[in-house]
Amino acid sequence: MNAAFEPPRPHTRWQRAHALIGQGVAAIDTPSLVIDLDAMERNLAHMAAYARAHGLRLRPHAKMHKSAELARLQMAHGAVGVCVQKTDEALALAHAGVTDVYISNEVIAHPKLQRLAEGVRDLPTRFGIAVDSAAGVLRLASALLDADVRGEERIDVFVEIDVGQGRCGVPPGEPAVDLARLIAQHPVLRFAGLQAYHGGAQHRRDPGERAQAIAEAAWAAALTRERLQAAGFPVPLITGAGTGTFTLETASHVWGELQAGSYLFMDADYARNEAAPQAPVFEHALFVKTQVMSRAARHAVCDAGHKSHAIDSGLPAVWSPPGLLFANGGDEHGLLRAAHPGTPLPALGDTVWLVPGHCDPTVNLHDFMLGVRGGLASGQVERVIRVDARGALG
Repeated sequence: MNAAFEPPRPHTRWQRAHALIGQGVAAIDTPSLVIDLDAMERNLAHMAAYARAHGLRLRPHAKMHKSAELARLQMAHGAVGVCVQKTDEALALAHAGVTDVYISNEVIAHPKLQRLAEGVRDLPTRFGIAVDSAAGVLRLASALLDADVRGEERIDVFVEIDVGQGRCGVPPGEPAVDLARLIAQHPVLRFAGLQAYHGGAQHRRDPGERAQAIAEAAWAAALTRERLQAAGFPVPLITGAGTGTFTLETASHVWGELQAGSYLFMDADYARNEAAPQAPVFEHALFVKTQVMSRAARHAVCDAGHKSHAIDSGLPAVWSPPGLLFANGGDEHGLLRAAHPGTPLPALGDTVWLVPGHCDPTVNLHDFMLGVRGGLASGQVERVIRVDARGALG
């Protein structure tokens, strides 16, 4: 075939996304993950102001957005760094220019520790990591030595204690002292404090139940700090807290650093919490744009199934148009029904905006997010935000 008559090659999704910059929201294809930049920036400012007002370090969880651009934005607004949960998340952000990353999780596998050690050696990023076993300490130290990491390049090591989550962490008290003593034997390791995060408390709906859980966590963290100090180990920092409880950790005066992450976007599950009266109010800023692709008498079908949003914390909420309920239609379909008799269903081709049930795994389903300025109704696409650590599970 003559080259003049060859059909044009299709643009990549990344190129198509960048071509949207400057266009209105109507031009966004569906399903797409969209950030309301105005709402996100208000959330960003509220949390930064809160941390400053209370004299606390802020280290947001970047496992939520997995984006180096957003991590740098948080640090530009006063965050000391970010948290992640996986080695490859940490390295993806570090390679993209994030200068302070803490892996608030245990890493045992040698290949992962080897990659981390090489990052400590070769990158300008300051790294930290949590441990909850002697094996974790010894394997970390061995990997750093094998990578020829010198003492002045030491990694920050936090001993994780189980403050009620029932997941990782040593019991409060003496077991943490034993690990601190072991850390001190290795010049490439620096004992940096305690990891004390109660993830299970974040989504307890009743404020009183959340308060009780964090009161118990505060007792466990304070007891462990006392035991460490009595054994001659100063505790530079206790880090933890999440979006559902950070005001409680603040009020305890036990924690010195907040790890809240979901505040930046908020999701439908957090919206189901009964708000604590003293907590800042955060807005929904992360949405899935979807379109009605089929209509029946009593329901409409949109093109956002659970391949475009996570359902582990419940189904998404319908943000717009009002009066609709979302039901699971499978991988590629969502079912929309009227919440009340008489509520009209959207027409074929209409846009529907969803608030994901859980922002973290929803973001992990997408290569990029589209940042919109001026609102979902009439705003314009301002930027394309890469999900740098998508699929970084190692």
